[in-house]
Amino acid sequence: MFNIPWSLFEKTGNVETYLLMKQLESNQKALTSSQSASTVKPNVKR
Repeated sequence: MFNIPWSLFEKTGNVETYLLMKQLESNQKALTSSQSASTVKPNVKR
């Protein structure tokens, strides 16, 4: 997913492209962690 912004940054040196890539990485990490937190079920014994 991050290959296109990185390739574009390498070719152009455009800082905004690099910042876009970092934002995408950050959003992906946040989404992944929120999904894993919501799928964890508490171990409740009845």
